[in-house]
Amino acid sequence: MNRLLISAAHKSSGKTTLTIGLCAALAQRGHVLQPYKKGPDYIDPLWLSLASGRPCHNLDFFLMGNSEIEDVFRHRSEGADLALIEGNKGLYDGLDLDGSNSNAALAKLLATPVVLVIDARGMTRGVAPLILGYQAFDRDIRIAGVILNQLGGSRHERKLRAVIEHYTNVPVIGAVQHDDTLRIDERHLGLVPSNEASEASRKINTIADAISAQVDLKQLLEIAASAPSMPEQLPASTLHITTTPSSTKPSPVRIGIARDAAFAFYYPADLESLERHGAILVPFDTLRDAHLPAVDALLIGGGFPETHMRALEANTSLRSEIRLAIENGLPVYAECGGLMYLSRSLTWHGQTSKMVGALPADTVMHARPQGRGYVRMRETPYAPWPSVTASRENVEIRAHEFHYSSLADVADNLVYAYEMVRGTGIDGRRDGIVYRNVLACYTHMRDVGDNHWTARFVSFIRQVRETRPDTTTQPSKTVRHQA
Repeated sequence: MNRLLISAAHKSSGKTTLTIGLCAALAQRGHVLQPYKKGPDYIDPLWLSLASGRPCHNLDFFLMGNSEIEDVFRHRSEGADLALIEGNKGLYDGLDLDGSNSNAALAKLLATPVVLVIDARGMTRGVAPLILGYQAFDRDIRIAGVILNQLGGSRHERKLRAVIEHYTNVPVIGAVQHDDTLRIDERHLGLVPSNEASEASRKINTIADAISAQVDLKQLLEIAASAPSMPEQLPASTLHITTTPSSTKPSPVRIGIARDAAFAFYYPADLESLERHGAILVPFDTLRDAHLPAVDALLIGGGFPETHMRALEANTSLRSEIRLAIENGLPVYAECGGLMYLSRSLTWHGQTSKMVGALPADTVMHARPQGRGYVRMRETPYAPWPSVTASRENVEIRAHEFHYSSLADVADNLVYAYEMVRGTGIDGRRDGIVYRNVLACYTHMRDVGDNHWTARFVSFIRQVRETRPDTTTQPSKTVRHQA
């Protein structure tokens, strides 16, 4: 399997923009690329998916075991002639002192050559000890090439090339000049999601043109082709992909999923898993649709509701229908932006807009993150879905969070699905508001490891629907705790 990992000396080196350009440039030449993103992220994968034409999947040491990462990598790369992994942060950066969850560890696990992106602003001769140090730090990591980024002109490029050629054995496979037209506007988590950027395709084509002109794509492909062979593909039965037992094929459930400019943060594999367990995903637009579709449940993921709060407020008919459906017991799972949408109001930059009002709390945006990074949680007795602790006691759910908002004026009588072992959640101690059949969290979950949430959510929807057969046309009755 041809593959390579694009990493950097440090974060904000421009590797995402370069990886987007590489995906698009190679796809335009007829290559079938499978993109991956290391770590938890929604925004970069949106761009990488659009640039490559295939859904980008995340590889994450905190949420996944090594064997699961290998299985997912092999499985998702089927049918592609090149697997391209974008790292996060710097090559050797990570949570642990031993670097066990770093980009370098991922390159080692998957026996993948590394192309190092170097932000060369202000650098000349100092680039040599940087490269030599990165090589020497872990001899098991193969730095097969470098791409110089943010160059100040052709003279700057010539100096750097001469230094690298003289002092190192690492080829320079690209030298990208500083160009403001290649910049993608940053927001909160990193990059504006491509579903919201009206000229995303044009931007990607502009980046691809620049990369094609300034990166030796032939040499890049040769590096990818030099990766050693991987073990045989495991049989499908051993892959870390959960399936509904064939002996019992319950009727499907219809889940309305908010997919629009305000809500777009979903892991593709999680949506596939919902469908494998019998869900029919029915998209709806919180900004434009006046009415809910006929569904058995709602899924409202993360996003940027604050940038669309006026439009969300203006859609009074949909907000009213969602609130009524919740009061009548419709199962709802909301993450981060979805939690914000279900609150009473949203305040940002001194302006306040009404939201759905199903949850007795108000959302306030802040200038700095209120919760960020990986989380570990334990279920409380109020967790509404079939318990993750059914087979083992004290199971910790691993997930992640990144939110600039917090909740204010939260009702005292609310109950919560999770106790925070690590992370912020709603109040530093708890996350997952449980109200009627709603579970609303700041935490983002992935259907990996020991946390196969999609199966439990679909099972809960069926449990609710069984209380009344016509749940697809009318909201169902509450079957769990009411606050």
